[in-house]
Amino acid sequence: MGEGDGAPRPPHDIAHWAPAVTPAGVFRLVPVRREADLPLLTAWMNDPVVDAFWELAGPAARTAAHLAAQLDGDGGSVPCLGVLDGVPMSYWEIYRADLDPLAAHYPALPHDTGLHLLIGPANHRGRGLGTLLLRATAGLVLRHRPRCPRVVAEPDVRNAPSVAAFRAAGFRAAGEIALPGKRAALMLRERRPPAGVRP
Repeated sequence: MGEGDGAPRPPHDIAHWAPAVTPAGVFRLVPVRREADLPLLTAWMNDPVVDAFWELAGPAARTAAHLAAQLDGDGGSVPCLGVLDGVPMSYWEIYRADLDPLAAHYPALPHDTGLHLLIGPANHRGRGLGTLLLRATAGLVLRHRPRCPRVVAEPDVRNAPSVAAFRAAGFRAAGEIALPGKRAALMLRERRPPAGVRP
């Protein structure tokens, strides 16, 4: 199914995306399976480092409700596991930013695609993997969604490692925006950088 009608692409679409080969290994996005992946995601959400920005610590029901809002929705946001060399090690949300409430806070373009990311296991943090995987995932989005003009992210400005990872992955800072519950850095990775802007 294509994007010609302007509707969000279905969740199974990402399941068919080719993997990305990175210096850290082969990386693949795998749509979340509600029951099978819930224990792992709940454990990650209860890590204090993750909870500081995701605020989803608590029983499995809380994580399940967060997933259900996407899995039972219109397909505009797809929750995925990031699997590196066969090992689930990150959680992603790939969403239509132009159809999201975020669009009210920045000059959205049709088919803008947003990213949310967390790296789950502590032993995968602080090794530069965030930068590698952000670069790889942005590349996957732009390759498989040809109508997407840019990839959008809005990390909390207090999360300096995340903002730095986006910059190192080729995103540019486009200012700060006030969102419910946080002040965010608007980060953009354009398919074609604006004139005079270095990627």
